Amino acid sequence: MIIGATADLHLPKYYKEFIAALDKVNYTFDLFLLAGDIINGKNIEDFEKFYNSLFGKVECPIVMVFGNNEFSEIRVYLKLKYPDIIFLEDESVILKVKDKIVGIYGSSGMLDKPTSWQMKNIPGIEEIYKARLERIKTGLNKLLVDYKILLLHYAPTYATLEGEPPFAYPSMGSKKLEPILKETKPDLVVHGHSHNGKQFAWVEGVPVYNVAFPANNKIVVIKTEEVKPALLKYMQK
Repeated sequence: MIIGATADLHLPKYYKEFIAALDKVNYTFDLFLLAGDIINGKNIEDFEKFYNSLFGKVECPIVMVFGNNEFSEIRVYLKLKYPDIIFLEDESVILKVKDKIVGIYGSSGMLDKPTSWQMKNIPGIEEIYKARLERIKTGLNKLLVDYKILLLHYAPTYATLEGEPPFAYPSMGSKKLEPILKETKPDLVVHGHSHNGKQFAWVEGVPVYNVAFPANNKIVVIKTEEVKPALLKYMQK
């Protein structure tokens, strides 16, 4: 499979750069993953521009999770307006992609240390994250498929946050997910949110891609058949 992935376009901020990157892609994608923060706040009209830009260039299943900048009050609208995009909020979907049965569990993810805004505006945010951790674990374990993907907005490890200020790591992702990656062994993990972090890291033999557009300056192309040999090499060390 050839998977395209991106996140953190924060439209309209990176709109021109995204269009240029899309024009440079020479692959036919089998699956396209969006790891959140495509728009900022309530800029619904910018999501329409983004959606229209995919026409004729991304003709495969599109799966998206919401980022912290897709405000909760617009999420229902986006789901209704764009039914051909599969939006996942702490849930999974199973798709037939080429000759593979692919299971994707999608979530905004969690933080080890909620932001000050979250603490003030989201009652019980720490309990929400604790419950989400268990849901991710359960959801991944239930995916009995040929190829298993975890799609998040926040980083599920600190390994791909290198390049960000270390004091900010707990408010950008959660290393509590690392044991879950080790236990459930997804074939692929994709996240965004980290604009200055590493593009890729291995976590207990699991490939983790940070697809945030500012960190890559391109649409990330993942060729799954090339990732697998690298995984086997890692596990044989």
